[in-house]
Amino acid sequence: MPSFWETIDVNGIEMNTYVSVPEGDGPFPAVVVAHHAPGVDKFMQDITNKLSSSGYAAVAPDLFHRITDELVVSTGKSKRDQLDDSLITTDIDATVGFLAGNSSIDPDRIGVTGFCMGGRVTWLAAATNSAFKAAVPYYGGNIMVPWGNTTQSPLSMTAGIKCPVLFHFGEIDENPSQDDMLILDKELSANSVPHQFYTYPGADHAFMNPASPARYQRAAAEMSWPRTLDFFDKHLGLSRSAGNDEPACS
Repeated sequence: MPSFWETIDVNGIEMNTYVSVPEGDGPFPAVVVAHHAPGVDKFMQDITNKLSSSGYAAVAPDLFHRITDELVVSTGKSKRDQLDDSLITTDIDATVGFLAGNSSIDPDRIGVTGFCMGGRVTWLAAATNSAFKAAVPYYGGNIMVPWGNTTQSPLSMTAGIKCPVLFHFGEIDENPSQDDMLILDKELSANSVPHQFYTYPGADHAFMNPASPARYQRAAAEMSWPRTLDFFDKHLGLSRSAGNDEPACS
């Protein structure tokens, strides 16, 4: 399972992207992995590698690539707080273009997933890029709020989602909360977007991340990950051999 860093050109700006591909020649289905607030760290790389082990070419673009440490110091704002939705969509589009231009990737079988802020990015990506055939947000908060200089929230763009959505929620998470879940469900239903929602009892935000021991919940992680793979398998057309599933993060 080859894993490596690749540089993608985004309108003349270099964006580092973590890439993991299955063994073999392809063409493979692919999944874009939208990172959480700490960036493309070990957890994000592990998720990308697990997708690759399950038959998907997986790529995790660094959405913070325009935001230097010096900029964080000078503004007093975190990298996440300096993101702009229009630039996020530009980065996601460039990532999809990178995948579609690779002969080992099937451009008609691309999905997207993400965690925390990456769950929000997943919703935004699905709403703005019709290449995605399946979207799986994990505990994506702030979907009702625009970021940066944009005026539209991802929620207000829901009509643009043309693929099925699988959303994982923690029961005691406050962002997204269970009330937020009802709003998201209503909006997807109003726009005839096929969707499945799962809430994990006693689970908090970041329940998938073992590096966050205060919030990691093994039971939720081990239930949600096979559901994610099954969802991608169904909508991205991957046939899986018995016993080939990877365990959840542990």
